Amino acid sequence: MGLKILLAGESWSSIGFHLKGYSIYTTGGYEEGGKPLIDALEKEGHSVTYIPNHLVPSQFPNTVEGLAAYDVVILSDVGADTFLLHPETLTKSIRRPNTLKVMGDYVAQGGGLLMVGGFMSFSGFGGNACYHNTALADVLPVKMLGYDDRIECPEGINPDSAGKHVVLDGVDGGWPHFLGYQRLIAKAGAEVLLKVGDDPFLTLGTHGNGRVAAFASDCSPHWGPPEFVGWEHYPRFWSQLAGWLAARN
Repeated sequence: MGLKILLAGESWSSIGFHLKGYSIYTTGGYEEGGKPLIDALEKEGHSVTYIPNHLVPSQFPNTVEGLAAYDVVILSDVGADTFLLHPETLTKSIRRPNTLKVMGDYVAQGGGLLMVGGFMSFSGFGGNACYHNTALADVLPVKMLGYDDRIECPEGINPDSAGKHVVLDGVDGGWPHFLGYQRLIAKAGAEVLLKVGDDPFLTLGTHGNGRVAAFASDCSPHWGPPEFVGWEHYPRFWSQLAGWLAARN
């Protein structure tokens, strides 16, 4: 039976400035990076509800009851402020639920939570993802640095297995390369399944009655290159990780 999965993040808008002699003009664009992960999970029979970054304030559930409609919540490249600085709070000083605390309560009551790496995950680019200062710092199975945690690896790095686990069943033959990841510290009692040197790359843990995981790199470019996204085990890996988070395996 497939899982109900909520994915938030993996979208961005861009502005370009073009200077040609004495003339300048601007261009804008919008892109989403979650399609490989969504397609992989749906291929494995799961149902994915996707909320891009700009719709998080209006569409992401801010009650435990709302989140309980999902077996697993995935946060990927969406900064903490996107949840904390709702327009009503930022511009009108209106009190609202702390959605990150709500997520912690959801997990404590049996939900599954995964954070996937990216410039706006964990501490993030310049420390601006800022999860180290939030309620999720006590929920995730890793400690965050509190400053720019990126390890850029343009030469490519390959994570190594640190032990057998149902999440990695059938994921054979070595992992593809990645172009970067985030330096994290596994908490005491957490289980590290993949490593890069001494750094945890995939870490599992528990919080209350629920399960949590931290994947230190990206599910899509740029850190997750075509060799990873097109890897034969890509759908199986994410499906088995979601199944473990939902206590289905």
